[in-house]
Order: sequence, then structure tokens, then C-alpha cells
Amino acid sequence: MTVGLKWIVAFSLITLIAVGGLFWSPIVDFPNTGEFLSEDKIVGADVAWILAAAGLVLLMTPGLSFFYGGMVGKKNVISTMLQSFIALGVISILWVIVGFSLSFGDSIGFTVDGEHYGIIGNPLSYPFFSRVSVLPHKTMASTIPFILFALFQMKFAVITPALITGSFAERVRFISYLLFMVLFSIFIYTPLCHMVWHPDGLLNKYFGVKDFAGGTVVHMSAGFAALAGAITLGNRKNPHHKPSNIPFVLLGTGMLWFGWFGFNAGSALSANATAATAFGTTTIASASAMMTWIFFDRINKRKISALGACIGAVVGLVAITPGCGFVSVSESLFIGFISAIVSNLMLNWKALQKIDDTLDVFACHGVGGIMGMILTAVFAHGENASLLHGGWGVFSHHIMALVLVSLFAFFGSLALYKITDSIITLRVSEESENIGLDLSQHGEEIHW
Repeated sequence: MTVGLKWIVAFSLITLIAVGGLFWSPIVDFPNTGEFLSEDKIVGADVAWILAAAGLVLLMTPGLSFFYGGMVGKKNVISTMLQSFIALGVISILWVIVGFSLSFGDSIGFTVDGEHYGIIGNPLSYPFFSRVSVLPHKTMASTIPFILFALFQMKFAVITPALITGSFAERVRFISYLLFMVLFSIFIYTPLCHMVWHPDGLLNKYFGVKDFAGGTVVHMSAGFAALAGAITLGNRKNPHHKPSNIPFVLLGTGMLWFGWFGFNAGSALSANATAATAFGTTTIASASAMMTWIFFDRINKRKISALGACIGAVVGLVAITPGCGFVSVSESLFIGFISAIVSNLMLNWKALQKIDDTLDVFACHGVGGIMGMILTAVFAHGENASLLHGGWGVFSHHIMALVLVSLFAFFGSLALYKITDSIITLRVSEESENIGLDLSQHGEEIHW
């Protein structure tokens, strides 16, 4: 068995990164720059909660691997699960090297009337986590160590490309997917993250986009990238399969739901009332969406299924994510309800079914993210904060931002798929697809 040049290059790259890390000084204390606060500003309760929340969000990625792995055919379970799980390795390293700098570094953008609007962060702000202090940050993490903030945000960057994998499951080459994951994280995720969550970000500062925990940054970007991926790779040779393991899907859903409390409530970045509200809205929206999904299936003459219950629960979690800290628990009931109906209709829409989005990532995460963004702009509390509270400008800006983000994520991802395919062919051979990716890509199989 010969080793291809691409694998030699990949190993050389990780070797270079590992050795290169020795030459970066982990400077963590900058008392005279004004960027950081003193150690006595750290709040122990906040630190404890965000440490726990970061662990919960990390658990979501293996949870996603079970969720996706149980849905695919029995010849592609391991490959599908690994495509999610491997993001913990690839994106964590990328985040330390440059991802955090691009997402939360000093803004690079443009200035209008004396106001600066950032598009992306300076890659030299925190390379290899240099200057990522153990002290609190003045504007981004005022009660917790800045390094904890960076690690918490890293978990969001990890799960986003993993979400995309469900759209091209059972037909993508593993090494090509690794390359695309890196490109997507650098050119799609980090600019969106900076524009929405950095204090000087364009969508945050100018458009006033409210995205409490990632409906726009994570789910819309992944959903539209998934749609672009399904179109680029084309349909599977045998698209009709039975899910291999429904208990895996149930387990994955439980892990996702559990981890989502860290995803949403942790985004308050403090152990406070907002975190408690986000905790409540998260679970109620998911419960509402799950029940709506199975009953809506039944009145449309489809059986109540465990798979449907799981998909509905996840759609509710997606839809509440951008507004979880801005709306009430009672409003989250409606958000879960209406989002489940819209996503269900999209999933069963014949025009969309012609595109072989293997695990319906766009219909669930893309549409769920869109619904969440719109409904946040309708219900968010506060004077002039949303449509129902006098914020016509906020609502219109959300709609404009929604269009911009959708176009950027879809066409940007489409370009990245083309670039990836020109470097390393994206799709496996027909023979490998027939054998299944577990054996053809990884030499492993499950004996059920």
C-alpha cells in the first residue's frame, strides 16, 4: 500500500505546527496595555459556570456524531461519526493557531464617520494563543479569564463544520473533507463570528444583529454550506437507505439537548439571570418543537417515529439559539412550535427533496437558524429591541443581515467546495461508495 503525497503533506504540516508552537511565547500578563482588567475582577461563580458550559458544548460534537451516525446506512456509520468527531482535533488546533485571532482579534474593516466596522480579526492578534491572558478582558470577558472565553468559543467553532457533514454523508473523501473544513472555518466561520460577536463587528455594531448563542454564526452558516455541499457532490448512487441505528439517534439527541444548555445558557458568559432564562427557553422550545413535529407528521398521515421526535427536538434547539437570552419561556413555546412546522414542511418539500442532502441539514439547521433569526427580531425584549417592542429598524436590519449572511455562506461555501475539489477530488469513486466509506476510507466496519 503506497502512501499518497497528500498524506505526507498533511503529516508534515502537523509536524511543523507542533514544532512551531515551541517558538511562541505564551505571554499572558499585560498590566499596562489597558486591554485587560486586574485579577480581582474575576468572579469565581462565573468561572465555574463557563468551565462547565465549555465542557457541555464539547459534548455536543460526539453527540452529533451519534445523531448523524444512527441515521446513515450501515456501511457508513463509522465514517459519518468520525467526520463529526475529527473536528475536535482539526478545529481545536486551527483555533489556537489563527482561528481565535480571526474571530476575536483586532478588527480589520472600514471606517465611516469615525466609526470602525470590522469584517474579520487581525490574524496576528493572538497567534498560538499568545496574548490570550489569564486576566479578564476589558470588553469581551470582564469577569472570567480571557483564555476561558477563548476556549469556550472554540467549542462553537468545532461543531459548526461538523454540522455540515450530514449533507454529503456516504460519498465524500475524508482527506478532502478535512481540507474543506479548514477552508470553511477560516473563510466563512471566522468572518461571521467576528461580524456578529466582536464588539466592533459589522453585523453587530451597524446592523444590530441579535444572536445570543449562534443561530446565525453557527446554524445558518452550516445550513447554507450544507446545501452548497449537497449540490456540489451530487446525488448518491443509492440514496434510499434505512437508518442503521435509531437508538444511536436517540442517544445523540439526548447528548445534544444536554450539551445545548452550555451552548445557550453559557453564552451569557456569567452565572446570572440571563443564563437562567436561556436555560429555560432552550429546553421548552425543544420540547415544543418535538411534540409539534410528531403530531404534525401524524396529521399528514405519517407515523409517529423516534426519528421524527429527535429531529423535531433538534430543530427547536436550533431555532431558540439566537434568541434564548432575549425572549421569555412562554414565547419559546411558540418559537419551537412554528419553527418545527416550517422545517417539517421544508424537509418534505418535493423541490428540496430533489437535492440529496443526506440528513436534511439545510431543512433542519439552515431553516431553523433562519426562523430563529427572524423570530428573535420579532420577540426580543427591551425598548425598540424587536418588532413587537417598537424596533422596526431592528427587524428590517435583521432581514437585510439574513439575506447577506445567506448569500455569503452559500456562495462562499460553493467556491470553497470547488477549490477543494480542484486540489483533492471531493467525491469517492463509485466502487468506494458501493463498498461503503467505513471500509473504503477507514478499513473499519461495524458487525451489528
